[in-house]
Amino acid sequence: MSTISRRTVFRGAAALGITAAVGVSTAEAASAHGKRSAHGRKRASFPKTINLPDGFQPEGIAIGAQPFAYFGSLADGSIYRANLVSGDGRIISTGPGTPSVGLKIDDRGRLFVSGGVAGNARVVSAVTGKVLASYQFASSPTFINDVVITRRAAWFTDSQNPASVLHKVPLGRRGELPSQDEVTSLPLTGDFVFQPNAFNANGIDRTPDGSGLIVIQSGTGTLFKVDPATGVTRTIDLGGESLPNGDGILLIGQTLYVVQNQLNTVAKVKLNRSGTRGRVVERVTDPRFDVPTTVAAFGDRLYLPNARFGTPPEPTTTYTANAIRRF
Repeated sequence: MSTISRRTVFRGAAALGITAAVGVSTAEAASAHGKRSAHGRKRASFPKTINLPDGFQPEGIAIGAQPFAYFGSLADGSIYRANLVSGDGRIISTGPGTPSVGLKIDDRGRLFVSGGVAGNARVVSAVTGKVLASYQFASSPTFINDVVITRRAAWFTDSQNPASVLHKVPLGRRGELPSQDEVTSLPLTGDFVFQPNAFNANGIDRTPDGSGLIVIQSGTGTLFKVDPATGVTRTIDLGGESLPNGDGILLIGQTLYVVQNQLNTVAKVKLNRSGTRGRVVERVTDPRFDVPTTVAAFGDRLYLPNARFGTPPEPTTTYTANAIRRF
């Protein structure tokens, strides 16, 4: 759930372009800036399908200002970086043996990674793959699912915690990472009601005006606006529409893209600036979709990894991420 363009999370992405490019290999950097045509002009290929490692089990995706996508593995938590121009990639951070689920990249080239059933999160350098910090949020039952980065905090959803909370990692004035003691949890009150035996708070982003957070509850297909100061939630009025199997979400301007994973669909929702009302204006599918879970943007494309939840995850199982035109 990460992007360039106008996405709120990545204001200041030009700075990220400089930071994230540092430390990539010469071949990666050259490929990221396009290939030369016969007439000496740069020509970018930008494949529509990116092959990920066999057995990788992708879930989250993050993209910054440079054409590199980062994917987290549900299998062992490794982080894979793919060049969007060439399609080539490599593991930049070997996982801890627990999942990497949703992830976002900030303007300092740091990946904030959700830890799923481990109940934790970590911050990883997108350049070196080094783990910069780790935070423990909860113990079972828990599933740290997705994350959004605001100016002063990283907020993580917990899809299976009966307490219905968001976990907050506060950031210093210059983006300093906090200690474990500074991490807090925010109970969700108001319209949000925990659903047993279902996935609850999942994808998360900011409202268009930055006044609150947007969370989708997967089991009910409902979008909520969350007051980050109080935890009070209000249902976002979609005029009677719902978004069942809602997973990763992506805000660009006042457009919210919602991945409906098991339906192999991406919904486009037009929101008002405060994020209290919206309208589902279009839904798109693609024959290459195989349970896409999350979405990020680069230029005029949306990128979605196929989690393939209906396919047994073997070491030889193939996985891909697919690009579609923004709509």
